[in-house]
Amino acid sequence: MSIYDKASLVLIPSGTKTSKVFSQKPVNGDGDFTFSRSTAATRVNADGNIEKETQNLLLQSNSFDTTWSKTNVTLTNGQSGYDGSSDAWLLSKSAAAFTNLIQSVTTSGVNTFSAYAKAGTLTQLTLRDSATNIYARFNLSDGSLITTSGSPIATSIKDIGGGWYRCSITMSMSSASLQIYPDWNQSTAGNIYIQDAQIEQGLVARDYIETTTAAVEGGITDNVPRLDYTDSSCPALLLEPQRRNILPHSEYFDDFATTRSSLDFGHTSPEGLDNAYKLVSDSTASASHLIKTQNITITASTDYTISAFVKADEVNWVALMFTDTSVSDQTQAWFNISNGTKGTSSSGGSASMSDYDIVDYGNGWYRIYIVADLGGDTTCQARLYLAEGDNDSVWNGDGTSGAYIYGFQIEDNGAGGGTTYATSYIPTYGTSVTRNQDLNLTASPSTSYFGQTEGTIFTEIKINAITSGSYSRVFNLKNSSGSNQIYFQQNDSRINGVVFNGSNQFIGGTSSGFLSVGSTCKIAMAYKDGDYALYVNGTQIATGSASGLGTLAVDRVDFTTLSGNINLGNEVKQSLVFNTRLSNEELAALTTI
Repeated sequence: MSIYDKASLVLIPSGTKTSKVFSQKPVNGDGDFTFSRSTAATRVNADGNIEKETQNLLLQSNSFDTTWSKTNVTLTNGQSGYDGSSDAWLLSKSAAAFTNLIQSVTTSGVNTFSAYAKAGTLTQLTLRDSATNIYARFNLSDGSLITTSGSPIATSIKDIGGGWYRCSITMSMSSASLQIYPDWNQSTAGNIYIQDAQIEQGLVARDYIETTTAAVEGGITDNVPRLDYTDSSCPALLLEPQRRNILPHSEYFDDFATTRSSLDFGHTSPEGLDNAYKLVSDSTASASHLIKTQNITITASTDYTISAFVKADEVNWVALMFTDTSVSDQTQAWFNISNGTKGTSSSGGSASMSDYDIVDYGNGWYRIYIVADLGGDTTCQARLYLAEGDNDSVWNGDGTSGAYIYGFQIEDNGAGGGTTYATSYIPTYGTSVTRNQDLNLTASPSTSYFGQTEGTIFTEIKINAITSGSYSRVFNLKNSSGSNQIYFQQNDSRINGVVFNGSNQFIGGTSSGFLSVGSTCKIAMAYKDGDYALYVNGTQIATGSASGLGTLAVDRVDFTTLSGNINLGNEVKQSLVFNTRLSNEELAALTTI
């Protein structure tokens, strides 16, 4: 019998649905975990791409004869669509002015409006927001952009096949009155085919979502657990505290300021979509070439985490700076984005830096970050410099050399508390966004699944933060009142094991300095009256022989403290519960990395 066969409860994150994480054992569902988070979030999916919440804010997105207003146009359904269905529409116009379909939508910030279209007797499609008078006109005969007005952020026309194109226009808006024109010419009658309209936040059109009487969200929405594949082909369950990205625009870099550089939009991002920019140097010699955020209000004497996704092209080094507006109080760090290594760092004035690092996100993309405090300053900027080498951001630009950029974040703790570190990406499209805490990862199976007088608990986690001055629970068996508990905790780079029945029966732990951010730990603790043991990463850390354990009467397992706070940023790779005490040899085998 394998060690895993002896387990009474097994959580190896692989199956989820809204508000639920499935256990592998027991198979009858008794051990499934409940879950909640009252906001959307992001993760790295199995394809290695950042996955966000998706949405279609239109109503009746492919029922154009319902809530859409019609002016001098008629509709005929049942037409052959781009997707092989008969769900397309023939949109016919008369020779008159204002020939369109129109729907008003409540949205703001950066949004992308898209529709599928095919030429009929006419060969044009216009997508317009009449509230801002921003529009784009597309040629459905050759797949070209005819013209734009009102300075859209971006436009796209993609050949879908069979004469069909997906046309989109990205705009900044405070409200929207969206229009579809079959042809702009007032003196021409005729028709085109249309299907599947959508408006969504962001710089590109994502996969289409059908709507009827209400807007629809998909992806990592409220209460969807996150199986994250950032550094492995096997997922970890991502559990994070509340955090906020205080930058109003995390991806729309035309809202930033460039210095001796320019921006080119439409490159493949860590999402696998064409919504990244390239930051390109100008030809100024012996100068810095950079992009900087707008001025942002911050709290004095507070740590912030500044991060960005970057990818090398002609330029292999960048420097990330967190500064006040006069660059008198500032911190900066250099990164080699061709091989993923850190360079030097520096601080000036009253600013200080507590951490900086670079993380591989695949496909040549890295996420770089610094954790810094600007002292008494209450206004900040984040800056990204193209660099020639380590500690060298002054160089001879050539007008063509640059690097790709995506996803800026200035992250504060919000109401989450705890240590500051780079949590998962929080996209923003016009205002700051808070991602709420992952909560209530709890299972309450029959008490028979727990060892009440002897047993073993095991978990494998990735350490994303190290708590200092307070204890952070990692894995917890308890009864409803909390009077009896069996758990792991971390504090000041230590891991402790605790069995509690009104008084501490066994407390053993690693030495201070044991944990490091980014490390993986396998932890197991066996308990039995007079016979305790704690193992971490294959090594026996502590034993104990206290007596008087009694019957624990634990009836639930969770990843929260008694006050409901989730452990700070640990990614759960697997967790097991045994209702017998494993041998020390089994504990060593179970925890060996």
